[in-house]
Amino acid sequence: MKGLILCGGLGTRLFPLTKITNKHLLPVYGKPMVYYPLATLVEAGIKDIMIVTGGNNAGDFLRLLGNGREFGLKHLNYTFQEKEGGIAEAVGLAQHFVGDDKVAIILGDNILEGSIKGAVDAFENQEKGGKVFLKEVEDPSQYGVAEIEGEKIVGIVEKPEKPESNFAVIGVYLYDNAVFDIIKNLTPSKRGELEITDVNNAYIQKGQMTYEVFKGWWGDAGASIDALFLANKHIREGEISSP
Repeated sequence: MKGLILCGGLGTRLFPLTKITNKHLLPVYGKPMVYYPLATLVEAGIKDIMIVTGGNNAGDFLRLLGNGREFGLKHLNYTFQEKEGGIAEAVGLAQHFVGDDKVAIILGDNILEGSIKGAVDAFENQEKGGKVFLKEVEDPSQYGVAEIEGEKIVGIVEKPEKPESNFAVIGVYLYDNAVFDIIKNLTPSKRGELEITDVNNAYIQKGQMTYEVFKGWWGDAGASIDALFLANKHIREGEISSP
């Protein structure tokens, strides 16, 4: 299985911190933010990884991560997103890299305290389709919210006024290579982007989407200044309390 870490965007919600750097390079306690999703993929056994980035600071990722040797990798791949086209467009840029394989995608500002290896291994045995990760949150209206019936996920609504559940779709997605055909047939949203929620709903409509409720701590560190602060605070407290 291939791995993608999405590190594009302008990071406007973190201005002025991001006026001179990419938000995924900002520190979260003692490490750059991008270190955390990279470590998540490596721990899950994924060693063939591509970083998708853009903007004026794309070269800083190469200077920081190099070939991934610090993470036990022999090589890291990079590609450039020229415009703000959305998460789904960023995924589409990696088609040549993924080829006929399945792919694990993680947003570069998502920090997971816990392993996704079990879900990744299970998805390897899933014949086709996709898998999303859910997390129960206090204010689901800020996220894509999963509608669940029994053991099935029947829909995802982006930032609903009246959420059907408290389960937010977090920024980790597992897909087969049919994802690229889905992306090619998407219509841009009102903000002119190709939305990952539309990708997920396409799989749901085909009856090919499964889900995993993530048990560990999850932080969307790039969502706001407060979210960045809370991620720093959580990681720091964990480092201090660990033996």
